[in-house]
Amino acid sequence: MGGSGPGPWEVAVRRLLRLLAAWALAVTVGVLWWWAVLRLVLAPADSGAVEGAVAVGGWGLGVLPVHCVPGPARRARRAAAGATRASTLPRSGEGSAPS
Repeated sequence: MGGSGPGPWEVAVRRLLRLLAAWALAVTVGVLWWWAVLRLVLAPADSGAVEGAVAVGGWGLGVLPVHCVPGPARRARRAAAGATRASTLPRSGEGSAPS
């Protein structure tokens, strides 16, 4: 007899493990970034290129626009919120209605 796929508990456990792994990775990267920044500030003579690269790389990731989301997720979020796209400018020869 063939299985019907993973059960609901297996799916929930996998999601939880992915979430925990993502949090662990985020905390580890954050700690490494703060270590590099503090080392650059508190002991600039002892810090090297690695600390500088980690600090600059982390800062560069921090200034990414918040709206950098893949297209399908953005469309799904917009559809769920009931938002519509902005209207386009009037074409040449078309007038605008008084407001």
